[in-house]
Amino acid sequence: MSVWMEEILTNGMTIKVKVKEHIYNKQSPWQLINVYDLEVLGRTLVLDGVLQSAEVDEYIYHESLVHPALIAHPNPKTVFIGGGGEGATAREILRFKTVERCVMVDIDDAVIEVSKKVLDCHHAGAYEDPRMLTVVDDAEKWLRETDEKFDVLVMDLADPLEEGPCWKLYTKEFYNFLISRLNPGGILVSQCGPAGVLFQKDVFSPVQNTMKSVFKNCRSYHSHVPSFQDVYGFTMVSNDTDLFLTPEEIDKRIKERITGENKYYDGETHVNMFALPKYTRKTFAEETRVGTLDDPASFFKGGKA
Repeated sequence: MSVWMEEILTNGMTIKVKVKEHIYNKQSPWQLINVYDLEVLGRTLVLDGVLQSAEVDEYIYHESLVHPALIAHPNPKTVFIGGGGEGATAREILRFKTVERCVMVDIDDAVIEVSKKVLDCHHAGAYEDPRMLTVVDDAEKWLRETDEKFDVLVMDLADPLEEGPCWKLYTKEFYNFLISRLNPGGILVSQCGPAGVLFQKDVFSPVQNTMKSVFKNCRSYHSHVPSFQDVYGFTMVSNDTDLFLTPEEIDKRIKERITGENKYYDGETHVNMFALPKYTRKTFAEETRVGTLDDPASFFKGGKA
């Protein structure tokens, strides 16, 4: 009898993928963790029933999250990751020859440990890199307790769900605080959830508007990640670094800075990623929500605009 992994995308819409092997199952204090070997998708991490990272296409998401910001920065040496427990975000950061220190803070040590054991196709040994520091802690707590500043902050967090632990890390107050954790010329980049026509208003639009309300320079972009069943959104911001680069300059910096060959990101792909469709640009232009600690409902589907 066939076994299937089912993810509920929204009311009335699910996806099922055939399970070749159920490798890991554990309820941590934070979430239900499953690792599967799936038909079509390969080795896959699923948290609370939501697919997080699939072997077949995780590089699209992780190159999209990491590379535009680290390429735009003049000389990224120190990088912070909020979340990212499976290690693939760190893998991409550590491919940059300029990077001297990468600090990853994830709240769930169970995700980190299982990833080290069975998701080597995702982290590719990043945890053993001497430039890498892995911390099990709340990302906001750690950042508030340290005096360390970074050239790039990468927020690889869960979406700001009302019942989840991360929504405070998508607020105007938190983004204002993050300015104090950036070196001069620093860049902040965050994943911003599904960016397609069905779901872009849930997270992508209010989060980019919140980030834009704090930082002078703001650019949002998207990439199609097939295993996510949608286009996925990202936003990078800075107060003192120009985030516009030509395709030629991007390819030049990739050649100079990165070890190995990218599977997804280059100058031509960059142009496509930042060419948002008309419906998204219209949504952004009409967006009024700004996430704050005293109005968390602004984030959530059905919350006030």
